[in-house]
Amino acid sequence: MSAQIIDGKRIATQIRSSLTTEVASLKKQHGRAPGLAVILVGNDPASKVYVSYKNKACEETGIKSVNYELPADTKEDKLQALIAKLNADPKIDGILVQLPLPEHINTSKVVDHIAPAKDVDGFNPVNMGLLTLGRAKLRPCTPKGVISLLDKTKIDLTGTEAVVIGCSNIVGRPMALELLAKRATVSICHSKTRDLSSYVKRAEILIVAVGIANFIPGAWIKPEAVVIDVGINRLPDGSLTGDVNFAEAKQTASFITPVPGGVGPMTIASLMENTLLAYKGNNA
Repeated sequence: MSAQIIDGKRIATQIRSSLTTEVASLKKQHGRAPGLAVILVGNDPASKVYVSYKNKACEETGIKSVNYELPADTKEDKLQALIAKLNADPKIDGILVQLPLPEHINTSKVVDHIAPAKDVDGFNPVNMGLLTLGRAKLRPCTPKGVISLLDKTKIDLTGTEAVVIGCSNIVGRPMALELLAKRATVSICHSKTRDLSSYVKRAEILIVAVGIANFIPGAWIKPEAVVIDVGINRLPDGSLTGDVNFAEAKQTASFITPVPGGVGPMTIASLMENTLLAYKGNNA
């Protein structure tokens, strides 16, 4: 039996369609559309692609996107000065600094400088702390998108054994908190985890975010598990693949996300949702 494919692209389109209607209504009410400032430092090709996707999503939903493209040698104080200016701009509701930043810039200091109410990536320590308490409004986009995928697919997480592979502040750690909020029992694994396969083999919900192509073999997947593959890796032939061996895993799992077309579109849909939430807060 082959797993049911969770179509993130289709679900994200539905979310964005709903947002488009709401944005149009609020624009009439408040006299302006939500404003999202996107800051790109340097010329990283993948970052440029991600920013173009975000711009397209803004255009489709009626959100005003303002782009700032800075050279790779931009000084940290200049970047922080731009963020301070955007923090004070009443027409900018959300601020997104595209990661990764050049090595000479301290990413943590930059993220900390974004006003929590405009932190649509959900990475500011205030928002991460609120997430820990279960009170965050602006939640990290990829974990939020994963929860939306699971909710829309009507997968009940209550009491399930969930395993998250990867412990980054962008995906792994906030993902574990999101699952806990859904009353799952969560294990979080990383590069130092001993006997990783034993964790994967008992996972009813498996979420993988390590950035290594085909890192998880299908033989490890528990029968009827739900597999969410956050990874996106480019192979030598130019094709994209995830962190899970999709061809093998889909023979055992009950549900699985493809790469591309799974989690990626949901991350951008979540960013649009966060921008609208920030806009509502700005106009409360």
